[in-house]
Amino acid sequence: MVAVTSPQVGADSVAMAGLARALVQHRLLRPDQASAIQKKAEAEKRPFIDQLLTGGELDARALAVFAAEAFGHPLLDIDALDLAHVPKDLIDTKLCIETRMFALSKRGNRLSVALSDPTDLQSLDRIKFQAQAIIDPIIVEHPKLLKLIEKTTQSATDQLNTLIDDSLDVELPTEEAAPQVDTSADVDDAPVVKFLQKILMDGINNGASDLHFEPYEKYYRIRLRIDGELREWAQPPLAIKEKLASRIKVISRLDISEKRVPQDGRMKLVISPQRAIDFRVSTLPTLFGEKIVMRILDPSSAKLGIDALGYDADQKELLLDAVQRPYGMVLVTGPTGSGKTVSLYTCLNILNKAGVNISTAEDPAEINLPGINQVNVNDKAGLTFSAALKSFLRQDPDVIMVGEIRDLETADIAIKAAQTGHMVLSTLHTNDAPTTLTRMMNMGIAPFNIASSVILITAQRLARRLCTCKAPLDLDEDALIKIGYKEEDLDGSWQPFRPVGCERCNGGGYKGRVGIYQVMPISDEIQRIILSGGNAMQIATQAAADGVRDLRRSGLLKVKQGLTSIEEVQGCTNE
Repeated sequence: MVAVTSPQVGADSVAMAGLARALVQHRLLRPDQASAIQKKAEAEKRPFIDQLLTGGELDARALAVFAAEAFGHPLLDIDALDLAHVPKDLIDTKLCIETRMFALSKRGNRLSVALSDPTDLQSLDRIKFQAQAIIDPIIVEHPKLLKLIEKTTQSATDQLNTLIDDSLDVELPTEEAAPQVDTSADVDDAPVVKFLQKILMDGINNGASDLHFEPYEKYYRIRLRIDGELREWAQPPLAIKEKLASRIKVISRLDISEKRVPQDGRMKLVISPQRAIDFRVSTLPTLFGEKIVMRILDPSSAKLGIDALGYDADQKELLLDAVQRPYGMVLVTGPTGSGKTVSLYTCLNILNKAGVNISTAEDPAEINLPGINQVNVNDKAGLTFSAALKSFLRQDPDVIMVGEIRDLETADIAIKAAQTGHMVLSTLHTNDAPTTLTRMMNMGIAPFNIASSVILITAQRLARRLCTCKAPLDLDEDALIKIGYKEEDLDGSWQPFRPVGCERCNGGGYKGRVGIYQVMPISDEIQRIILSGGNAMQIATQAAADGVRDLRRSGLLKVKQGLTSIEEVQGCTNE
């Protein structure tokens, strides 16, 4: 405890008041020291406490402990304070800056106020008058208090400017209509525009597939989905949520006045004369504002070539042979985000030649491919998948791509097109290739129509690719066999790897993704199982007998090639 004796004080200290007098009385400063500090502070027109800590006579922690013990107030470490739950409007911002005191909470007519100088009675009276409450002082360290005040009273514009890279030179498209938003928010339009540019470029440069803009009650966050994982990227000031949403809606040609229902749109970001990136935009009203998700649609991903997708040599040969046939149906299956669209567009890009008429029906068209007739379905207007397919058949098509087979009518028309001399490509949401056939039967499609039209099914997943910082993983043969390897695989010519983490992969151990595929051609034996009404298990058994690798076996082969880890394969194949 601090001594509370009151020794004889020199003449210089008589004129002292407040904190200086208290420090002298408790023998923490000599009278001449306190007098000199006070005179210097007055000459420089700064508070005594600032000059005291600058001179180094006391450190901030010792001063806070002294003030708490000497004046009988509680001591608080601001670092332990959750700012998300601290009200921002208990006292006026200007008063907070002038008094250098910060209101922490209010219960009834009592207001808890963080301060570093409890002897500043004039400032306490100003806060008491403005808040009309009884003040309960709480002592905190002076530098931490100043940082807290600066952080919480800093304007949204200033906060945004600290997040914006000055070297940014890309520009977003502008529209004639300006966003009509509440201009009372403490944030300018220009920093919002620059901040949005920066986030979009961060997403593109880091290989993100989606950007999430999420408003909550106490904060606003932005997350990027990189290599299949959502990562928190930024927490801009909450005040920008309306203007940022309006900016995105304007350049995506959405209704900025409508905030009650979801909307869908798209926008384009021109990076250079040779490269432009499309974004598919979706808005969703939530409790605390509109959540916006932007899907990055990079046309260059469709032109990578089939070799870049990760197909093994035998799987690539089967797929290319199937899509280059004059007629039939090729199906690509897998969950959302498994790369089905890129696989389909890669196939279309292979078939996209001057002598081939290609039409696609999509919801919506994600990647713009010159030379291909792409149609966005619009259920409200009556342009459904089935309506688009019927129209395609009168357009002299060679290749038809249906974004997704969702119902019996669409499936029926697609199968008839495949049976009458057209190559049909489409997707389904199923777990693997064998269950796709039984799913079609369950939709009501006759088994003989399936057997006579479907020529190949590809199921796929995306696994994270190991970064170059990977390290060997030591596992005994029993463990590898338990995972799914066969004894003949364990010939000692390879070794599994594990993720490590470095600057290149941001410490995650993975960089990019690689496809895992099950490519199942419809053999005569599988056709007979379909015609006899067989189930998915029978089809899977026959596919294995035909030499088709399931997703787990294909993933373990990627581990053998050193492309991904065992944990990643186990996670994405779910077996």
